[in-house]
Amino acid sequence: RAGGKHNDLDNVGYTARHHTFFEMLGNWSFGDYFKEEAIQWHWELVTEKFGMDKERLWATVFEGGEGVPADEDAEGLWPKVTDLPADRVVRLPAKDNFWEMGETGPCGPCSELHYYLGDDLSLQNEDLFRQDGPEFVEIGNLVFIQFNRGEDGVLQPLPQQHVDTGTGFERLCSLLQNKDNNYDTDVFRPLIERIAEVTGGDPDSDTGRVPMRVIADHVRALTFAIADGAMPANDGRGYVLRRLLRRASRFGRQLDQHEPFMHKLVESLTGTVAHVFPEAAAKSAHIAMVIQAEEESFGKTLDRGLDIFERLSAKGDISGADAFQLYDTFGFPLDLTELMARERGLTVDHEGFEGELDSQRQRGRAATKGRFRAAEGVDDVISGEHSVFVGYDELETDATVAHVEHEEEVIRVVLATTPFYAESGGQLGDRGVLQGEDFCIEVEDTLKARGGIVHAGRLVAGQAPVAGAKVHATVDAGARAAGARNHTATHLLHEALRRTLGDHVGQMGSLVSTERLRFDFSHFHAMEPEQLLQVEQIVNEQIREDLEVSTSEQELAQAKQLGARALFGEKYGDRVRVVKIADFSLELCGGTHVQHTGQIGSFDLSAESGIAAGTRRIEALSGAGAERAAQQHRQWLGEISQLLNAPPQQLPTQVQALQERLRELEKALAEARRKVAGDSVADLTAAAIDIDGVHVVASRVHVEDIGALRTMADGIREGLGSGVGLLGGEVGDKVSFIAVVTDDLIKDRGIKAGDIVKEVAQIAGGSGGGKPHLAQAGGKDPSKIDDAIAAAPDLIRQRLSKS
Repeated sequence: RAGGKHNDLDNVGYTARHHTFFEMLGNWSFGDYFKEEAIQWHWELVTEKFGMDKERLWATVFEGGEGVPADEDAEGLWPKVTDLPADRVVRLPAKDNFWEMGETGPCGPCSELHYYLGDDLSLQNEDLFRQDGPEFVEIGNLVFIQFNRGEDGVLQPLPQQHVDTGTGFERLCSLLQNKDNNYDTDVFRPLIERIAEVTGGDPDSDTGRVPMRVIADHVRALTFAIADGAMPANDGRGYVLRRLLRRASRFGRQLDQHEPFMHKLVESLTGTVAHVFPEAAAKSAHIAMVIQAEEESFGKTLDRGLDIFERLSAKGDISGADAFQLYDTFGFPLDLTELMARERGLTVDHEGFEGELDSQRQRGRAATKGRFRAAEGVDDVISGEHSVFVGYDELETDATVAHVEHEEEVIRVVLATTPFYAESGGQLGDRGVLQGEDFCIEVEDTLKARGGIVHAGRLVAGQAPVAGAKVHATVDAGARAAGARNHTATHLLHEALRRTLGDHVGQMGSLVSTERLRFDFSHFHAMEPEQLLQVEQIVNEQIREDLEVSTSEQELAQAKQLGARALFGEKYGDRVRVVKIADFSLELCGGTHVQHTGQIGSFDLSAESGIAAGTRRIEALSGAGAERAAQQHRQWLGEISQLLNAPPQQLPTQVQALQERLRELEKALAEARRKVAGDSVADLTAAAIDIDGVHVVASRVHVEDIGALRTMADGIREGLGSGVGLLGGEVGDKVSFIAVVTDDLIKDRGIKAGDIVKEVAQIAGGSGGGKPHLAQAGGKDPSKIDDAIAAAPDLIRQRLSKS
């Protein structure tokens, strides 16, 4: 369990039985049997079916408290209906033996069964049991739900009594298999051995034991969660998964794993559980793909972040600001930083971290303040009935003004009835005109605000209307039709992506405008060109089929039962609008659509890109936009054909030939530059001056890049045999210097390139440093390059005189 009321994350891998994911075996009774049967049957299961030693079993019952008497019923039933003696039935307080889900609701006493692990049965006694030490382990819990706690905190008896029985599967396996921890059972051991195989480590060594156990636990949790539809993300349940992945990646570094490896474990795990959880095995490839993508994403910053942590931890406890830097820049969850700090005996300023995080949120809110000014400027809900939407069936209607706000050049109007669609579900709001008897408003956007629909635009004639004024509202039919084409196209695109990439594809967001559409979806790799072509073909096939697009209102549960797809994270009412495209697509959607897919015309998939880990984006055009794109492509193709003097079908071959020719010319140019640099190095070396018996080269040179400057410096160091070299010049509009010193002068006279280049660069307003044999520096003032070079011999002479 990795958060909330029961957070075991810090214990996972270190203790015998803590996990972020575990299976709970259980059974319920709803008003049927109660305490006597539950106790008797549980004892029968444990002792007769599982074969556990009766002499090692202990039971607990509620001792009473908060006005609730002790559970004498359960206390008396254990010795009555089982072989458990009364002296091994122990009363415990509410924190151990009274179950409540929350502050209110059904609750009741519980009775637990414990197992003694010690070698000597004579040593078990009540005092030892009450110490809650490792000698005893809980194997089952019988919750007797017989009360309801009201808002006032008072317990009232329930009209019916229920039983909730729970037993941890992994813990039970360790007892039945005579293992002293869950990780050595056949639940975990095959996966741990697979980790050892992949990493080359020893799962039973001091260095391998904890990392492999943590990774095994986390991969189990991730596999089942992703199979169930959860996805790594930056908030909510998705961030719990991302934390687990990143925590496991860090433990992978302890096993010397610097490349993605956890995805290789999924197939082994799903293979062992396929007979019980076939859905996990069916989605094995998808789960592995999700994990690999996350590993690759975090791996790019993990090593750098670990280096930064080493530097920060060398100073002592980790400050809130430093913890936030690791979180914000390198993606380290706070609990990962706290884990690494504990390993070094350090603490992390948790409050300081939260303060930094809150400051970031405030900066984010400040940055977006005013971005939605049109909506935010309409603050309070308007009283009375208004904003009745009739735009599914009508594009113009007579209406009455319910409310008006006029601020500078922007006027906002709320109507009693409107055909204007307000921005929602990714579809932008309608444009159009509100025409009154003595005024005209050009509507530029339609928004949801003030508990209704707000028409925002400009007053282009007359005076602003007042509430009660009559108006004729007309939606821009061309813009509405263009938006409807793009919206229906997104539904076709969504289903085409699922059919091409798999059922894991889900809509993560969209933008539907009159000019284009944008669709964000869950997927963990860039799409292949063949996949993009296939998606585009599927969409266009549905357009050519001219499928019927129908809408209906249904109960939410019924719509989901029919297979209607919902937008992840979206909140829906009890009744929803369902958009059906023949037998091809079924989605919950409140937007506007065409009546037949043929009205879309055509579909052009323009671009596919990644916008976040696990989220891809497609941009596309439909209708006239797709037609214009095709025309533009033909125009570009014609222009390129003219430039290369080749027909379109020969352009790929021609371009390949040009690229090959370019590579040959670049190779020849590089060779020529090397020859020129070699000649320059020879000339510079030959012109070396003698300072106290040391050959010194100090010169301004002209090179294309810093690599060429470094190559020349290496050549001078080699050519001098024994000496010092200093080169400088403008490289890419920047001042650069490089100094070199031969090994004998470093060893015998203590001359270091870093010292020389630092002093020289200061003359040009710069700084730098490096290794004793080669060091690099920059400068700010190009006019000082010659002065710096001229000063180099004297600076070198001074250092030689001190050696």
